Amino acid sequence: MAKQPMLKFVTVDRDMPEKREATARKQDFNEIYAEYAKVKAEEQASRCSQCGVPYCQSHCPLHNNIPDWLRLTATGRLEEAYAVSQATNTFPEICGRICPQDRLCEGNCVIEQSGHGTVTIGSVEKYITDTAWEQGWVKPAKPAQERTESVGIIGAGPGGLAAADRLRRAGIQVTVYDSHDRAGGLLTYGIPGFKLEKDIVMRRNDQLEQGGVTFRLNCQVGKDISFGEIREAHDAVVIATGVYKSRDLQGPGAGAEGIVKAIDYLTASNRLSFGDTVSEFEDGTLSAEGKKVVVIGGGDTAMDCVRTAIRQGAESVKCLYRRDRANMPGSQRETNNAEEEGVEFVWLTAPKGFSGDPVKGVMVQKMRLGQPDASGRQSPEVIEGADYVEEADLVIKALGFEPEDLPTLWDQPELEVTRWGTVKAEFTTGATAMPGVYAVGDIVRGASLVVWAIKDGRDCADAILEQFGAPVSVAAE
Repeated sequence: MAKQPMLKFVTVDRDMPEKREATARKQDFNEIYAEYAKVKAEEQASRCSQCGVPYCQSHCPLHNNIPDWLRLTATGRLEEAYAVSQATNTFPEICGRICPQDRLCEGNCVIEQSGHGTVTIGSVEKYITDTAWEQGWVKPAKPAQERTESVGIIGAGPGGLAAADRLRRAGIQVTVYDSHDRAGGLLTYGIPGFKLEKDIVMRRNDQLEQGGVTFRLNCQVGKDISFGEIREAHDAVVIATGVYKSRDLQGPGAGAEGIVKAIDYLTASNRLSFGDTVSEFEDGTLSAEGKKVVVIGGGDTAMDCVRTAIRQGAESVKCLYRRDRANMPGSQRETNNAEEEGVEFVWLTAPKGFSGDPVKGVMVQKMRLGQPDASGRQSPEVIEGADYVEEADLVIKALGFEPEDLPTLWDQPELEVTRWGTVKAEFTTGATAMPGVYAVGDIVRGASLVVWAIKDGRDCADAILEQFGAPVSVAAE
């Protein structure tokens, strides 16, 4: 009888790839997790229970066929595992690195619920596609037939690039417009290298270009080219700008020097990793070196900021969040990594104002959790008389992002937006009320996850292909 290759969770313990020691990893911006070896990847994949109702798959926004590619990995059929993985996910090696698996697939793993520790889905996903790159299995698009229709995509982030890949493989002529000098959006300039090394993103950009996608970089819509000109040049337009307008802080002293936006801080740090000259870093404005740093916020962007400040040589790094640890929106895994690296979390605190200009301190209000709000989360309430001042030379605002006013910026008053400022579009197709205009990702959802942007980009591309009467490919090749 053939040996059972799966269901080994009873005898094989969960084992993540080796994580570099905090004292070593905080000295650089390299990724902190090592790669699985072949034997270890097969072993960890074999822990999957192959359950009849795979909650990992249903809780993945892309509905990746996780049990299938785990079984293929466990039995050494890695090229097939890559093909299955790539069939539903345009960028599996990126999702394997930055998806909050603890809140999605792994957090809903059946064997986790039974106390055996979740399958290390993200690490296996990363291993599969990294191996596929090494073996030359990842190929640029080679459409069976070129088509005359063209699509303009505004925004070279994960949503726009996922749509570009899907459309290009069907033979559509694709042009991507982006205001930055490199494609990738937040994958390139928002997420630090210790979570996603930049060569991982650049090789995908190169692959898209080799497959026939045209990039128009350093191109700001509304300034260098009008939205109307883009509509005239293409049969369909996809808005995939993301949301980059930072939520602001109120209170006395909020405009003081030394209080900076998270996106500016992270972009400067990532530009340095490319070898760019960043004047705001050189003059100390966006550098944490030798400073007492306070980051305000509790999401993944705040985690990126505190861990970047540690690597830049900050004297101290503290993170203020108005709720407690259990109610923070960021990944618990990232919080643990930050604590290991020396970040101090000050729970149940919120800024009331700032002292000094340049900033010398944050006036902090202590909070407690009261009754649940409309979302079901307990609302923070101020504890009167418990204010204090937290010393700070650099304050980083990581309070989340809002959409820019696109109808005004692009002189398109007919572009409908919601009361939150996001573009009004069908979630299933991305279609807006403007003929031939679609929107995907955060500009529709509000600030969300990379995996949701990929999902939206793929779904929108399929809707456009259907509109064009073009066949929809389910595979990467």
